[in-house]
Amino acid sequence: MHSRRIASLLLVTASMLAAFALPAQAAVRHVDGTVVSKNAESHSFRIKTQSGSQVRIKVTSATKFQRIAGGFGGLHKGLAVEVEAKSTSSGLVATQVETRGGGGGGGGGGADDGPNHT
Repeated sequence: MHSRRIASLLLVTASMLAAFALPAQAAVRHVDGTVVSKNAESHSFRIKTQSGSQVRIKVTSATKFQRIAGGFGGLHKGLAVEVEAKSTSSGLVATQVETRGGGGGGGGGGADDGPNHT
């Protein structure tokens, strides 16, 4: 009986430690908008969202570009884009950027848009 209590206590302790050891997942946002500027030096660009606000988005070597010839170099003012980005302490970091309307036509606003859709 005593060994079962010790085993249970060890299991609970291990579970609690594992929960604290896991890295927090960054919230992923979907943002639709039109490119208003690009800063090659800081590897970022700004888009104007459908609600009219401007959002700065950083890109990394892991950012995937779809249907944008030249990747980051192909971004230009006026280009309608859809961005999947992670929220970080330094702002939004794009995981994927593509021309708007590429995921089935129509350009967003569909039933598959999650709660973090902007």
